[in-house]
Amino acid sequence: GTGPYRGVDNADTIVTLSQPLEIWGQRAARVRAARADADAASLRGELTRSEVAAQLATAYAQAESALRRHALAAEALMLTRKDADAVSAMVTQGREPELRAVQARSETANARAVLEEATAWRDAALARLASAAVLDGPVRAIADSLLDRVPPTPRETLAEALTVRIAQAEADAAGRLVELERRRALPELGVSVGQTRFRESGDRAYTLGLSLSIPLFDRNRSGIQAAYADQRAADARVAQSMRESEAERLAAVAGLKASTSRTRAADESVVAAEEAYRLSRIGFDAGRIAQLELRGMRAALINARSAAVDARLARVVAEIDLARLEGRAPFQEEK
Repeated sequence: GTGPYRGVDNADTIVTLSQPLEIWGQRAARVRAARADADAASLRGELTRSEVAAQLATAYAQAESALRRHALAAEALMLTRKDADAVSAMVTQGREPELRAVQARSETANARAVLEEATAWRDAALARLASAAVLDGPVRAIADSLLDRVPPTPRETLAEALTVRIAQAEADAAGRLVELERRRALPELGVSVGQTRFRESGDRAYTLGLSLSIPLFDRNRSGIQAAYADQRAADARVAQSMRESEAERLAAVAGLKASTSRTRAADESVVAAEEAYRLSRIGFDAGRIAQLELRGMRAALINARSAAVDARLARVVAEIDLARLEGRAPFQEEK
């Protein structure tokens, strides 16, 4: 200014602190909305943990099945070579034509190729397991079996699935948001405290003020309508999630029961195939069974053992799906 107001020597210093009071339930609505969001986020965290457990269990089961297939391929190669040696001895003795020896060598080469393929699948599965488990070094072997573990019996009565609980929590959060938007349309009351320092005289003055903002033209109608739309969408997602979770759980339970029955049948088939191959080998050595019949029994044994591995892997996958729907770790009862 001019005169005594020239420069900043006579300037006044004003410090003001203001705080909205959030009356008429505004603060309570804001707190409830925040807590509803936190509850939904906590449930989503549980779902993430169950999904990670499912991924790790899947990688573990696949690695174990790859190890078993590799062992089966190695055993199949051993049996094929053993039968080929017996055929070669019979050809040398003139009991079998040379064609049988050629066929035996061809079967041995095929069994060796299958073993090499199983080795590649084993190494890849172990690498995926190490990646899923976030291990520093490669996995060489698996100590505890997951394929041989029997899943817990599915319960008849079950609490709501985790996905349904998440949808319900999100619907509750949407409802709290509607309440919050409605509270924002109410007048806002604020209080302020200030201090003024007059540099020329060194005096201080204190002020206390109240402010009331009345929303005459902005009643937050757009925000309320948007919150209502989100609430209706969340309610629709709850209904859809309930239907889908029930259908998925029934399918998972049916798949688990079917895979369990298939595992028992596969084990019985393996026992029968082992006995049939043992008897056919005795008959072949005694000259009462042809080489073609022995080859068929050996192929049946290999297929039966491979089917047993497939059945166990399918049982593990079914248990993993059911555990994911129930929001728990596989092969563990929900606490």
